[in-house]
Amino acid sequence: MEWLFFFEVSLAGLGFGALYALTAVAFVVIYKATRVINLAMGEMLMFGAYLFFGFAAGMALPVWLALVLALLGGALLGLGLERIVIRPLLGENPISVFMVTIGLSSVLVGLVEIIWTATPRSLPDFLPSDPIFIGDAFVAPKTFWSFVIAAVVIGVFLVLFRFWRGGVALRATASDQGAAYAMGINVPAVYSLSWGLAGMLAAGAGILLGSVAGISSEMGVFGLTVLVVVIVGGLDSVLGALVAGLFIGWVESLAGVYLGGEYEHLMTFIILMVVLLLRPWGLFGTREIERL
Repeated sequence: MEWLFFFEVSLAGLGFGALYALTAVAFVVIYKATRVINLAMGEMLMFGAYLFFGFAAGMALPVWLALVLALLGGALLGLGLERIVIRPLLGENPISVFMVTIGLSSVLVGLVEIIWTATPRSLPDFLPSDPIFIGDAFVAPKTFWSFVIAAVVIGVFLVLFRFWRGGVALRATASDQGAAYAMGINVPAVYSLSWGLAGMLAAGAGILLGSVAGISSEMGVFGLTVLVVVIVGGLDSVLGALVAGLFIGWVESLAGVYLGGEYEHLMTFIILMVVLLLRPWGLFGTREIERL
C-alpha cells in the first residue's frame, strides 16, 4: 500500500508538472527568438484564465467558444505586448527589458483586479469528472486530463516547431538572427509570432491550472516556479523545459506529502541552487548563456 500511495502522489506531481512544462515552453519560445526573459509570463497565464472565466461565466458563452476566445485573447495579448512595449526596447540594455517585464506583470494584475476584483473564483467545469485509475492507483480526474491536454498541446507544438514554416523561421532566428535576415526571414514578424504563440500557450496553461486550483489575481506566483523550471532546464531548451517541469512537479508533490506543504518550494529552490552551481547554463541549455 505504501508503494501504491507513492505512485498516486507521483502521478499527481507529474500532472501538475505538465502545467509547469507547458508554461515553461512558452517562456523558452520567447527567449529563443528574442533573448527576452519575460517575468510577466505568470500574469499572462493568469489573464488567459480570467478571459476564459469572463467569456464562460460572465457572458455565458458555450465552453468551447469561451476556450477558443480565451486562447485567441492570450495570443493577442502576447502580440500586443511585443509590438507596443518590447520591440521598441530590443537592442537596449537587457536589464531594461527585464525590468519592463516586471512592470508588465504588475499592470496585468492591476487590470484583472479592476475588471474582476481580487476575489478568488472557480472556473466552470469543462473537464470530465469520472474517476481515473491507472492500475490500482487513483488519479484526480482534473489532474489526469490536465496532463493529457498539456501533453497533446506540447506534442502538437513540437511537431509544428519542427515542420511548419513558421516553426522553421523561429528555429532559424533563434540560431542566428543575422543569417535569418540574410535568408529573407522577416525577423520582426518572428518576434511577434513567438510572443503570440507564447501568449496562447500561457492562456491554455492558465485555464488548465484554474480548472484544478481555481483562479485569483495571485496566480502569477506560479510564474516564479516556472522561471525556476526554465533555468534548471536551460533558458533556450524546449527539451529542458519539459524534463525540468515534470521533475520539479514530481519533487514538489513528494515534498508536500512526505515533508509538509511548506517544503514544496524549498525543495524547488534547492534544486535550482544545485543546478546553478554545477551547470549554470541548465541541464540542456547552451553553454554560452551567462550565469544568472
